[in-house]
Parts: sequence; C-alpha cells; structure tokens
Amino acid sequence: MQVSSTSTLSLAGRLRALGDADLVELLTARGIVREAGIRDFFDLADALLDGASIASALTKLDRPTLAALAALEEVSDASGATSAQLAKHLGQKAPDVTAVLTLARGLALVDTVDDRWVAYSPVTEQLATWPTQGLPTAQELASSPPPAGLEPVSASDVRFIDSVAAELAFATTTSIAQLIAELRHDPARELARGGIALPDSKRLAATMSVELDQVPALVSIAARADLIALDGGSWLPAVASTEWMLGSTADRWSHLAGAWFDHLPADIRQLLSSRSHSTWGARLRDYLDWLYPAGGQWMDDRSGVVTRDAELLGITANAAPSTPGSTLLADGAAAATAAMAVLFPPEVDKVYVQQDLTIVSPGPLKPRLDARLRVIADVESRALAATYRVTESSINRALAAGETANSVREFLAGISLTGIPQPLSYLIAATAERYGKLRVGVISAADTAATASAAAHTHDDLGVDAHSYVWSDDTTLIGTLLVDQNLAPLSLRRVSPNRAVSRYPSDVVFWSLNEARYPVAAEDAERRVIQLERNTVARVVPPQTVPVAVTIVQKLRLAGEPTTVETDKAWLERQIEAAIKGRQGLTVTVQMPDGSTTDFQLEPTGLGGGRLRARDRKSDIERTLPLSRVVGIAPPERP
Repeated sequence: MQVSSTSTLSLAGRLRALGDADLVELLTARGIVREAGIRDFFDLADALLDGASIASALTKLDRPTLAALAALEEVSDASGATSAQLAKHLGQKAPDVTAVLTLARGLALVDTVDDRWVAYSPVTEQLATWPTQGLPTAQELASSPPPAGLEPVSASDVRFIDSVAAELAFATTTSIAQLIAELRHDPARELARGGIALPDSKRLAATMSVELDQVPALVSIAARADLIALDGGSWLPAVASTEWMLGSTADRWSHLAGAWFDHLPADIRQLLSSRSHSTWGARLRDYLDWLYPAGGQWMDDRSGVVTRDAELLGITANAAPSTPGSTLLADGAAAATAAMAVLFPPEVDKVYVQQDLTIVSPGPLKPRLDARLRVIADVESRALAATYRVTESSINRALAAGETANSVREFLAGISLTGIPQPLSYLIAATAERYGKLRVGVISAADTAATASAAAHTHDDLGVDAHSYVWSDDTTLIGTLLVDQNLAPLSLRRVSPNRAVSRYPSDVVFWSLNEARYPVAAEDAERRVIQLERNTVARVVPPQTVPVAVTIVQKLRLAGEPTTVETDKAWLERQIEAAIKGRQGLTVTVQMPDGSTTDFQLEPTGLGGGRLRARDRKSDIERTLPLSRVVGIAPPERP
C-alpha cells in the first residue's frame, strides 16, 4: 500500500514536535522494531503509516475504537469531524468517542485539527479493505451486538469447582517447588531458539511427576513469579525462591497467583474482573473474537496463556472460576489466599521413618521441615503423602552441607512418629565414618611450580594444566575413580598412588564425586575440611541492550536539531517533496527584499537548484521562488 504524502507530511510535523519520552512511548506501543531506513521524521512517519504497521496496530484495537475510526471516514468533510458528529452517526451504541479516538491518536492513527478529528489516509484505506478479508464493515463494527453473555457459575457447582481447583493449585505449587529443588541440584539448559533442551525437559517432567508438555507452562509460571531465571543460558533458582520455599503452601500459591494477576494485560484484567463469577471457555473466546475482530493470533496467544495458567493455578477449574479465583479477580491476592488456604490439606510436622530407609509424610510436610529433610533424603514421590528415601549418597550430601551424624539423628528423631530404625541408625554412623576418605582441594600456583621443577626426579608431576587434586589413604579407591566411566569427563590423571589431579576447578570435581556417591569432602590448604556451596542461585543481570525505540529517538536527535523549524532547509525540502508527491497545497511564507513577509497559496510542482516551482492557486500562475527566501510552510488556508 502506498502511503499518502499528505498523511506523511502531517504526521512528520507532529512527531517532530513530540518530546523524547512521548516518542519512545509511541514507538513502543506501535511495535517499531527496526531502525533501518529511519533517518529523519519523514522516514519515521512513513514507517508508522506503512500498511503492515497500520494493520498490526488495528489488530490491537477493540470494537468501539474501530467503530469510531470507521465512522470518521464516513462523517468527515475536508476539515474532519467533531466528537458530537461521530457520536450522532454511531447512534445509541456510540462509545465515548473522545476517549477512544484519544487512544487512537496516541497510536498515531488519527490527529486533531481545531477540535476536529482527522484520520490518516492509510488507516481509512486499511479499514476499507476489511470486508475483502472477512473482517467487519463500518456498519457491522457499529451495530453488531456482542454474543450471548457468559453463563454464571451455579451455586450447586461451586463446591465441586473449588475441590478440583484446590487439587490443581496444590499440584502446581508442589510441582514448582520440585522444579526449584531440581534446578538447584542441576540447572536446565535453554536452547538458542528458545525452550528447554529435551533431555532436561524429560528430567524436569519426571521430577515434577507431570507430562512432558506441561514443563514449559510450569517453567513460565515460575519465571513470571521471579522464582527461576536464566543465567548464562541455563535455568537456575532466583534469589526469591529461597524465601518462597520456606513459606506455607497457601503463601506459595499466593505468590504464584499474584504474579499471574499482576501480569494480566489491562484489557483482559478488566474483562475477567467484570466476569469473575461466569464460566470462561468457548463463550469467553467468542466474546474476545467479537471485541477484537482483527485480533487473530495475537489475541489467541494472549488469552491462551492467561486461561491455561489460570487452570493450572486453580483460579479456574474446567473453565469456571473457583471461589479463590473469583476473589483474586475482585479483591486481590491477600483475600484469595485466605479463600484457598481453607481448601488446602493441613500441613503436618511428623513423619513415619521406616525399616526400609524410607520416610513417609502423611500429609504436606511443613516447608521448613521439608527443606531440611530434602538435604538428608531424596524425594521419591511427591503428592499429599510424600515419600523420601535415605541413602548413603544423601547422607554424604548432608555431611557436605554441614550436617553431622548427631545433627541428622536429632532432626529425624524430632519429626519421627516411629523413632529411628536400626538400619537407618547404622547407615548414618557408617556413612559418617567413611565420609572424607576422599579429599578434594585446590592446586596452587606454588604447588605447580614446585612439582614442575622436580618432575625429572619424582613421579608426582602435576602438570601445568592441573587445577585441583583428589587424594585418599586408600589407593584402591583412587584407582576406582580412574576407571569409573561416569567420571571420565573430569579427565582425572594419577600422579602418585594416593593422588590424582584434574584440569577442572575443585568445586566441579567435588560435586561430580558427590553426585557419583563417593564419600568426598573438600579441604583447604591446611587440610581442614570445609563446606563448598554450589552456585544454585541465578545472577540475574538487567539487559544492557537499549530498546529500539530509544535508539531511533536518539538517532533522530543526533541528526541535528535546527534553531527553528522555519530556517531548517532540509526540513523545508522534505515538506515540499511530500507536498509534490501528494499534490497537496501549502501556505508558503516568503521573505521579501524589504524584510516583510508574504504568504502564497501554492501547489508545489518541482524542486531543484535551490528553487521551488509551484502553481499559485489564487492567481492561477506559475511561480518560481528561491528556497533561501522561504521562511515558513503551513497547511493551505481553508476555502
């Protein structure tokens, strides 16, 4: 579609008069994503009035705004139309014309001249093509009634809905707790094209006990709530997750549901809030199709994510708002939390410790107890009744985290309804006794230099690429490490009967051995056992890239700002070129030899050699004027 030069000229002048903040806001709202080809305000106006850009902007407008835009073309005369004229034309169903067209003006789709609304021609041209695309005509935009109202949720269904919603909310909250715990243990890699790598997705699905296709939605919910974040291309728990994991189940749900509500687009939030006691489903989709007739995939994507996550969070159940969901939409997260808390199963603080080294929680274990128990035992199943299993590896993990045999016994004895069975007591004692048979440490630069100088006389040659060591009094154990295929990536190299080295840092070696269930401890330069803390929290750094809208505005300003519009030769030439292209008349102010100024009503026909050629509309003669004498350009006088 060819952009009207008249519209380009008018919009370019308007854009040039805007402040930087208003320009950035406009370009952001319109989704201008490329700065290529935008050298001045005329180029920017062309970009905003481009057919594809206009079509994209119209998809985001609701029916009342579109009806007013379509009516503007039907009612306007040469000078536009007033709000009163438009309201009269639209009849009883007329929207607040001033309000909706003010919104359209903020998107650079219309303008005002002397209290009259004027549409940019590419906008009306785009709307004129709608019927050929299966979209509403101007009359249909104004007169087509909305679909049947949403069906209210019956009182008899509320109890069932709330029961299902509580199950959904509890399952999602628990799954996200599992997600955070698993990412703390082993981050998940994000692909360059987006989405989590398939092996990691399968691992997370198994950990959360959900279907594979649910993983992206749960990751999205957790990320939106700032509980996980990308760090160096991998998903890790965020700082806020530590406190969240220690909260009650109701408080955890409140955080997730509050983030869902806070991120709702303003239009969808208003729509859902006004229908907080009505079923959603197909009827909500029908209403959105009516309200945003050109919304298409854009609206499907927005509403699809909203309704999907609402179902997972128990805000709805089977497309019907639950009591907590209705409360969230009407009164906010705090009130909704109280409503959901009474639906959740009560938390417990006691467990059954069994002979087979399993620990069974008869209900949701209090989060602080659960967090510590996860250090000592592995989670086998997670539901209303969770099962944990104590292993040699999990005890090693606890000892590496600072627990002792006594502290583990005391904790388990304090929460157990069945005491500590003998097999478990034996496992704790035996594992604690073996703990530290393998030691991992850092090879200093001094160690490397000393051993290198003696390399010709000793078998203990560290090599220049060694960064960490593993040693043990048990030479057989060192040999076992070297033949363990699971440890092959560490590139361990034996330098003495009791010692092996690796080119990887000591923390990488330590955690690899720990996960492989070896009784490993970390030590410092004085051979004292120390605790190593894993980097399990994302270091979220705000993006440093400058938004495209800001870049465009900066580029336009750096191009040079003239002292006044009237004396800017380049600006005058662009206005004249646009008028020539659009066969538009102009009021041209010319400075006469005696210093006075005279206005001519001209229709420019050519520009070159520093001279303007134009037809004088009043005298109907051809004039040639030197550009150096042109001191101002304005729209033509009205007849």
